[in-house]
Amino acid sequence: MTKLKLGPLADDRPIKLTIELPAAVHRDLQAYAAALAAETGGSPAAPEKLIGPMVTPFMDTDRGFRRRRAKSD
Repeated sequence: MTKLKLGPLADDRPIKLTIELPAAVHRDLQAYAAALAAETGGSPAAPEKLIGPMVTPFMDTDRGFRRRRAKSD
């Protein structure tokens, strides 16, 4: 089996957001949660719990965003 990019989810204090996703993206998040549960031996996480860990690496590797953020600090 191929190893997933996302590992076990950290138990961090969440900030609640309300967003709209296309139905296909929601289905994919559900499928990813099931695959992650199978890989880690846990129960499937709620799809909304996956979004933060998926977006974080994207922002961490965006050079333009990092430069702008460094300038504003």
